[in-house]
Amino acid sequence: MITRELGQTGISIAPLVLGGNVFGWTADKDTSFKLLDRFVEAGLNAIDTADAYSRWVPGHSGGESESIIGEWLKSRGNREKVVVITKVGSDMGQGKKDLSAKWIFEAVEASLRRLQTDHIDVYLSHWHDPDTPYAETLGAYDKLLKAGKVRAIGASNLDAAQLRESLEVARKEGLPRYEILQPEYNLYDRSSYDGPLRDLCIAEGLGVITYYSLASGFLTGKYRSEADLGKSPRGQGVAGYLDSRGFAILHALDAVALKHSSKPAEVALAWVIAQEGVTAPIASATSLGQMESLINAVSLKLDAEDIAMLDKASAPSS
Repeated sequence: MITRELGQTGISIAPLVLGGNVFGWTADKDTSFKLLDRFVEAGLNAIDTADAYSRWVPGHSGGESESIIGEWLKSRGNREKVVVITKVGSDMGQGKKDLSAKWIFEAVEASLRRLQTDHIDVYLSHWHDPDTPYAETLGAYDKLLKAGKVRAIGASNLDAAQLRESLEVARKEGLPRYEILQPEYNLYDRSSYDGPLRDLCIAEGLGVITYYSLASGFLTGKYRSEADLGKSPRGQGVAGYLDSRGFAILHALDAVALKHSSKPAEVALAWVIAQEGVTAPIASATSLGQMESLINAVSLKLDAEDIAMLDKASAPSS
């Protein structure tokens, strides 16, 4: 498996990251273990989760995904072969997005316990916290890095101005900087990353791992009308994609998939993998069939004609 450097962290990952948001939610423990086994068997090595997964499910309090991953790591004895990415900063009951030093020190210990490990490979600030200065957050991460509890830090959901400010504070204060960005990015949702944010990441040499890389499943081609929205628990989140641009993207995905004897989801992921500055997309699976499709996406090579067709169909409306 070809790997890519994750920015300047010294960590190498395969060009597709497994999304752990489904573990303990739409994938039970047994299914999750089978998915994780197949993922690493295929030579892929990075798993993304967060302390808040899956707090949105009735009866859940967060940490369900991390706990399943931790049990799997312990049972398989393969911790050093896997790059574990998790996040801090979501509301875990304290009533707000929280990147205070006090909360980070508390949350990291909880994540380490659930993951049954002594270190987290990549620790991400899940959301921007307007109430906490970057210097406080980065100062907390500095202590975790020096203690060996975290190998690298990054952030999710920052815009270009926020990321730039965080980098400037790190330089000015002599603190570790965010080396990884996790933005929303896929064939439909391009505007928040394409442009200034992407340019900044490339200029600064940041690793980029994209989330919602399949637009909540829309880019699999599974949802093509209002009647399809009941096919899964995530279906209602797809309704906004059912417009003329969304259908144009599906048409282009169908054409490229037919050409390569592949599936629309594989083409959609291969497009993200091929984008300048992207290290790897994140995608999740709830069945072994879906997992095979994710694995196939890594080896699918799109040509210039394919990329041009997809770029044209997905070009944001002016």
